[in-house]
Amino acid sequence: MTSRRDYYHAPDAPRATRIVPGGSAIVSDDYGGILLQKRADSGNWALPGGVMDIGETLEECVVREVREETGLDVEITGLIGIYTDPAHVIAYDDGEVRQQFNVTFAGKVIGGRLRPSSESTDVRFVDPADLDALPIHETIRLRIRHFAEQRQTPYLG
Repeated sequence: MTSRRDYYHAPDAPRATRIVPGGSAIVSDDYGGILLQKRADSGNWALPGGVMDIGETLEECVVREVREETGLDVEITGLIGIYTDPAHVIAYDDGEVRQQFNVTFAGKVIGGRLRPSSESTDVRFVDPADLDALPIHETIRLRIRHFAEQRQTPYLG
């Protein structure tokens, strides 16, 4: 598996060479827990999601990625925000450096069974009170904060 390193407003960040559209979902359970996966490539906890395939919409991409990464079937219920800050770049050990381009949706579980994938070492619903104790990149924390704020309009930035 390729490893990755996220840079966020870091002076030592490499220059991005690509933009790849992708999406993620914030899925909460009946108790307010947030669905997270522990990424195998970075060790950080993150929202399930990934990049679009040709021939699918971004919503279809997110539903597919959540199913692949967590085993759960979800329905998109809203838009949290569009995250395109050029100061967030992701460097992969194969030399690729991407500027982040992520659309984050809200979603709800409609089926499936929770299980990790080859991209994760753990998958679970995490109580928001426990988030501070986990290694989570600041950009994921930002998306979770926007979700918790129950904003009337999506974040654009």
